Amino acid sequence: MPSMRPPAGRAADITTLPGSRQAVHVDLIQQSHERCAALGLTRIERPDFEPMLRADLSVSKERNQRLFTHAAPVMEMLYEQIVDTESMIVLTDAQGTVLHSIGDSDFLARANKVALSPGVNWAEQSKGTNAIGTALFEERPTLVHADEHFMHANNFLTCSAAPIFDPRGNMLGVLDVSGDHRSYHQHTMGLVRMSARMIENHWLSDHHRDRLRLHFHTRPEFIGTLLEGIVVVGPDGRIVGANRSALDQLGMSGVALRNHSLTTLFGTTVAAVHDHFRMPLPVPMRLTLASGASFHATARMDGPGRRIFGGLPEGFDGNPAPAAARPSAPGQGAAEPPPTGLQYLQTGDAQVEAVVQKVRRVINRDIPLLVLGETGTGKELLARAVHQESNRAKQPFVAVNCASIPESLIEAELFGYEEGAFTGAKRKGAVGRIVQANGGTLFLDEIGDMPLPLQARLLRVLQERCVNPLGSHKSIAVDIAVIGATHRNLREMIERQQFREDLYYRLNGLVVRLPALRERSDLEIVARRILQSECPQGAPEIAPSVMELFQRYAWPGNIRQLANVLRTAAVMATGEARITEAHLSDDFLEDVRRVAAAAQTMPRVMAAAMATPAMAAPAIDRPAPASAADAQALAAPAAPAAPTQTLEEAEVAMIRRAVEAAGGNISEASKRLGISRNTIYRKLRWNQGR
Repeated sequence: MPSMRPPAGRAADITTLPGSRQAVHVDLIQQSHERCAALGLTRIERPDFEPMLRADLSVSKERNQRLFTHAAPVMEMLYEQIVDTESMIVLTDAQGTVLHSIGDSDFLARANKVALSPGVNWAEQSKGTNAIGTALFEERPTLVHADEHFMHANNFLTCSAAPIFDPRGNMLGVLDVSGDHRSYHQHTMGLVRMSARMIENHWLSDHHRDRLRLHFHTRPEFIGTLLEGIVVVGPDGRIVGANRSALDQLGMSGVALRNHSLTTLFGTTVAAVHDHFRMPLPVPMRLTLASGASFHATARMDGPGRRIFGGLPEGFDGNPAPAAARPSAPGQGAAEPPPTGLQYLQTGDAQVEAVVQKVRRVINRDIPLLVLGETGTGKELLARAVHQESNRAKQPFVAVNCASIPESLIEAELFGYEEGAFTGAKRKGAVGRIVQANGGTLFLDEIGDMPLPLQARLLRVLQERCVNPLGSHKSIAVDIAVIGATHRNLREMIERQQFREDLYYRLNGLVVRLPALRERSDLEIVARRILQSECPQGAPEIAPSVMELFQRYAWPGNIRQLANVLRTAAVMATGEARITEAHLSDDFLEDVRRVAAAAQTMPRVMAAAMATPAMAAPAIDRPAPASAADAQALAAPAAPAAPTQTLEEAEVAMIRRAVEAAGGNISEASKRLGISRNTIYRKLRWNQGR
């Protein structure tokens, strides 16, 4: 057996490794060669050019479709880093069979001469020492350079491979970068390892999309990067999965970690995490191990579970709720699964029913949809329902809130950008939201808040179906369905030259208006459905006195405010059969009592006002007061009749009164109204600029 020490003339190739790592590397290659010799392989064997039959390859690809789905976009991104370096990227299954490869065309042809192509097995018993096969055997990242390959035919290659594991530590496959040994770069292995971690993280998030996931790190700026740890928590608080970075940071094996719960690991509970992150603009949560080690953490949920953080209710994403979550009548079997898509929105209100019936007629007809309505009425819920019932349901749904993104960044966010397009741009640029939605649906929320210059660019995209990223001269073709939404009166904005008329007519193929919650007749059904999504294992009943209280309230924050109130009440009523006034938050009860008190004084105030000459003019219908400030304003001595306010002006006035009633405390006002602090700042700033 020849020595595996690097021969003279190769000192610059691999010897950049520290001494101890170099010794480990040499030993790993030596052991692999010994295994190959024991298998009866010879170093001068000809490459095997007989890949598995096409039908067998199709079966293998189908069996590993989930792996390919998560790996393909990562491979494309990795290829951008190594393009024009005489290299290729290879994905194999857990047996070492190549499933997919991409790379420079010239090098793909060279690799094909040694059968490094889809359908061919590259396990050690087939191809001798090579990065893919040896990584499979060693279950760790492996580099095999030049004549370290057991077979001489492969000596022109340098291969860097990293295994891919599922959340329970089972091998899924291998990601490999193979290239000409003369163009080997020492950073390639780092790129491969990070890419494998990225695939694992995608797999983890998708596999546990309906579970609470905590993303953590000792340094908050590393949350959202490949260095973050991710642990998955079951409904009972048990740890059910984690990524490799989490195991590294916690210093535990996967088996040991799965024996823990949130309480035994971090000293907290699922309810406490939910309570922390339901607040507007929450800061990262501090988690502490028994050893004293401290981490910063954020919480995420996708799919049905997003309900806990203000997202979609159970069953809304098109997946039926778990059997345990489905209520059943006494003496009956399991109930039918909850409605999904547009059917979920049909709760008995005639106005909403009319909207649903109109929308159904334009689905898959390539007609733009524009949804109007007050803040919190469920415009995004309607948009997602339309997407779920369309032919695009399996493609991305990308939501962009035009009001929440700073004006200086919204252009880059929407259209993407090339490297160096502006100061602070990410290396290698970024894909914009429009391109992310390709094949699916783009939801433009608060479209009325989009700056005028961007409206012109968006109009061109909608007309030409092409996107030009910032700093780039290339066009990217896109196929998207567009749904817009706003609480503003776009026609009035057009008259004030604040919104482009041509964009308006491009967006309003069908315009529908969602009614405010106070105008709907289905409050009780909506409340129960929200509770069922919050408590899938058994929702508490709502006491008749509480439901009566809900019916009297004006709900200025609409469905979003109702969901926030019920979310808190459900947590407070944990273990109890029904929600009573004792489970409602104090600030909400104060608002309700003030409105009720104001309502009692209204007859006297109106009688006094009717006695004044100012009331000779026709009366103006007003909605019930929505807060204490509204009640006080209505109870004030009558002033001379004012011109009728637009909905937008009335909304701004209501927000101002709520801020005044809260003593200028924006956080308190946002809680009372059920809207975010950003929305309050934006609406008041917009009004001041008019």
